[in-house]
Amino acid sequence: MDKYTELLLGQTNEELKEKEKVWALYSHVAKSMPALAKHWNEFYPEAKEQMKQLIAEIKKLNEEARGSAKKP
Repeated sequence: MDKYTELLLGQTNEELKEKEKVWALYSHVAKSMPALAKHWNEFYPEAKEQMKQLIAEIKKLNEEARGSAKKP
């Protein structure tokens, strides 16, 4: 998990690893069981917003990591 988080986000720590786990699990469920993800999103709108924020944060960190990796 350390290496995966480091490669994806450019850094690793316990907080980022936990966020990565939540993101990975939610992404898997959303792709493999979309009806369940839809149910969760409708039943727990606050959690849906938190997940959207988490996804945006991971995307931003990933883009920053990729951008810094390309620079010599």
